[in-house]
Amino acid sequence: MVEVNAIYVLVARELIKFFRERARLVSTLARPVIWLFLVGGGMSRLVTPGEGVSYMQFIFPGILGMTILFSSIFSSISIIWDKEFGLMKEILVAPVSRLSIVIGKALSGTIVSSIQSTIILMLFPLLGIKMGALSILYVLAIAFLLSFTISSLGIIIATFYESFESFSAIMNFIVMPMFFLSGAMYPVNKLPEILKYISQINPLTYGIDALKHAMFQSSSMVDFSLITDLFVLSVLSMIFVTIASFIFERKK
Repeated sequence: MVEVNAIYVLVARELIKFFRERARLVSTLARPVIWLFLVGGGMSRLVTPGEGVSYMQFIFPGILGMTILFSSIFSSISIIWDKEFGLMKEILVAPVSRLSIVIGKALSGTIVSSIQSTIILMLFPLLGIKMGALSILYVLAIAFLLSFTISSLGIIIATFYESFESFSAIMNFIVMPMFFLSGAMYPVNKLPEILKYISQINPLTYGIDALKHAMFQSSSMVDFSLITDLFVLSVLSMIFVTIASFIFERKK
C-alpha cells in the first residue's frame, strides 16, 4: 500500500503542475499542428504514398508519435528540477522502493503525453481518416504504451545530468534523430541500409508503426507486424524501468 501511495503522490504532483502551466500545453500542441499542416501540407504536393492515402494522412501517426516523443522525454525534466531544489534527496530517502519512484515518474509523463496525444488525435476527421470507436481505443492504448516506454528512457537520461542546460542540449541531440529515423515522415523500408538498421533500434519506430496498424488497413503502410511492435515496446519499457531503478538504487 505504501508503494501505491508513493506512485500516486508522484503522479498527482506532476499532473497538478501540468494543469497549472497552460502555456506548456499550448506550446507542446503547437509543434505537431505546425508540422502536420505546414510541413505535411507542403510535402503532400511532392509525395504521394499511394493506395488512396494522402501524405498528410500518412504522417498523422508520425505526428502523434512526435507529440508523445517530445512530451514524454521532456517530462523527465522534472527530475532535473527536483535535483536543483533538493527534492530528489527527500524522495530517495523515503521508505519506498526505487522501482516505485521510477514507475511514478514514468506514469506521470505517460499520462501527460497521453492527454496531449488524445487532443491531437481528435484532428483525424479533418484529414479524412476514417476510424471507428474500437480503432480509437487501439490508438490510445498504443499511445499509452509508447508514452511509458519513452518516459522511462527519458528518466534514464535525466539521471546523468544536473542542470537544465546540459539536459536540453542532449535532448535535442537525441530527440530529432529519433523522430526522423522512426518512419514518421517516410517508410523505414525506403531508408538506406545503414539508416534502416539504426531505425530498428529506435523505440519510436515501433510505436509509430503500431499506430499505423491501428489507423490504416493497408499492409503497405507499415514496416513490421503489430505483434512485433507491441512486443518490442513492452520489452523495452521493462528494460528501461529496470535500468532506471538500478541507477536510482546506486544514488542511495
